[in-house]
Amino acid sequence: MSIVRTLKRAAVAMVAPTLFMALTGYFCWNATRGEHGLKNYAVRQAQLVGAERELAAAEAERDMWETRTAGLRDKHVDPDTLDERARAMLNLADPSDIVVPYAAGKNLY
Repeated sequence: MSIVRTLKRAAVAMVAPTLFMALTGYFCWNATRGEHGLKNYAVRQAQLVGAERELAAAEAERDMWETRTAGLRDKHVDPDTLDERARAMLNLADPSDIVVPYAAGKNLY
């Protein structure tokens, strides 16, 4: 009987440490691999860098378009910008114009 009693005491004594070790293991696993863990943190940081890069590209494109359209405002129309856009849209050039070719695909603005 004493062996059974000794085993029961050992089993009861092991319940609390086992429970706390399991709980600690669960929280450690969650801290590294959970939804808000370290691995997902690294993924979110990479996504943030990509989103910031896309934002910078979008802002640069917006600034380029603002610069191009600044000469075509309602209150002040820049004659040079208007002439440039009209010639580009109509594909016309004056015979006295000097045409400077640019590399293919190169954007002036």
